[in-house]
Amino acid sequence: MTDLGDITRSFGRIGLISFGGPAGQIALMHRVLVDDRRWLTEAEFLRALSLCMLLPGPEAMQLATYAGWRLRGIPGGLIAGGLFVLPGAALILLLAFLYVTLGQLPLMAGLLLGLKAAVVAILFQALIRLAARALPGWPQRGIALAAFVAIFFLSLPFPLILAAAALAGVGLIRKDAAPAPARPAATPGSLAATFATGLTLWLAPLLALWATGQGFLLSIGLYFSRLAVVTFGGAYAVLGDMTQTMVVGHGWLTSGQMMDALGLAETTPGPLILVTEFTAFLAGAGEGGLPLALAAALLCLWVSFVPCFLWIFAFGPFVETLTARPRLSSALAGITAAVVGVIANLGLWFTLHFAFTATRRVIRGPFDFPLPDPGSLSPLALAATAFAALLLFRLRLPVVAVIAASAAFGLLARAVATG
Repeated sequence: MTDLGDITRSFGRIGLISFGGPAGQIALMHRVLVDDRRWLTEAEFLRALSLCMLLPGPEAMQLATYAGWRLRGIPGGLIAGGLFVLPGAALILLLAFLYVTLGQLPLMAGLLLGLKAAVVAILFQALIRLAARALPGWPQRGIALAAFVAIFFLSLPFPLILAAAALAGVGLIRKDAAPAPARPAATPGSLAATFATGLTLWLAPLLALWATGQGFLLSIGLYFSRLAVVTFGGAYAVLGDMTQTMVVGHGWLTSGQMMDALGLAETTPGPLILVTEFTAFLAGAGEGGLPLALAAALLCLWVSFVPCFLWIFAFGPFVETLTARPRLSSALAGITAAVVGVIANLGLWFTLHFAFTATRRVIRGPFDFPLPDPGSLSPLALAATAFAALLLFRLRLPVVAVIAASAAFGLLARAVATG
């Protein structure tokens, strides 16, 4: 039996160096789990990854949780998944505090200029890579286009788009059945017990907030709980929903703060979905100062990641059964195609609000979308984005190097512009 100390040391190291988004994090875990430690076979690793892609939430974090669970049950899963998240979460909390307290300084403005430019370039790189993998045929491309129109031009809710995409995937995308799976190592009773325990832990803080009349924190908790159920496709996919809800719906953040949040989250290890912690901190700071900001951030972490553990502990024993079902695979293919459209919306939205200092809202019948003012184009933002794109697409530098160089470019450009 694998020692919990070995799990702690291995996943503690992974949590500290897991930069570069889910692709790099999954590759890192493959090297550690399959090649170095031989804790999983290649087939077990791929089945686990398939399960994590079927579930809502950050797949890399859930993969870590699954590996820990396979090795030492629930204690191992809690250690592995927790250590994958906690280093990045602590750093995000520090960055959010510095952003709130020092955000108006010229130095911070230059840093954020470069980070925003890097985010725009990284978003489009993620879009191109995902589209190449997720859109092999016309059904997938049609679903992606429909999802883009639905969210950018019609402002339809993200969960509705995902549900429609899943149904379209089942109807339009054919997946062959896998070999008959082995009998799952769990019973309906154990599944029900796991769900009952997980749901109780997940919802207990929300019930306490409702009972004590904490309206703002309850709204934060309910929103990020909903997001935890529909987070297919990673942070880029749900950022469109976050922008629609937190910027347009509630007014908790500005569009600039949302871009800053993603830019700073890109600089930290761990799952990119930790951007939610940053946005919750900013929303709390705007609503009631630093104590409320800290409470909102911690609540966001709880309701965002407790479900991730729940999904793995509940469905882990059924990994072979779930990954062998063709209809589930077709639904996932439809959702993945829709995520391409959602990320395209996010990239366009960020680009418009970064490159132009003024936009106006256009409403024509069912259509509701932003339109930039051509006279408000920012040459500085354009130059910073071109620089980031050059590093990423032409020189093919790693994401961390692009972020660092773009931040330095932003500092220098802002100093020259104000100097």
